[in-house]
Amino acid sequence: MEPTTFHWMALLASGCFEIVGVTGFDRLNRGRRRSGLLLLAGGFGCSLGLLSIAMRSIDMGVAYAIFTGIGTLGSTLMGMLFWHESRRPLRLAFVATIVAAVVGLKLVS
Repeated sequence: MEPTTFHWMALLASGCFEIVGVTGFDRLNRGRRRSGLLLLAGGFGCSLGLLSIAMRSIDMGVAYAIFTGIGTLGSTLMGMLFWHESRRPLRLAFVATIVAAVVGLKLVS
């Protein structure tokens, strides 16, 4: 089955909800138990549900690689912007490599 725009949008949304779930982990670690659990459960629940929808027409390996790439990139950027994590040039170069790989997978699928 040929991947549709709907399935690609579901995959993009699933990666974004993964970032929400990771933010829940951070809140839990900072002592915000209730909001952390809500973000964690809601984020990862929506994320996996949307990933399942996306995989109806996108190959598993491609879908999962893009899903984790979006989550990794988004979580890294969130950490840099909101929690003052490292912005060293080498770290940014590797983040750019992740973006290039995700775009490459989309182009060849």
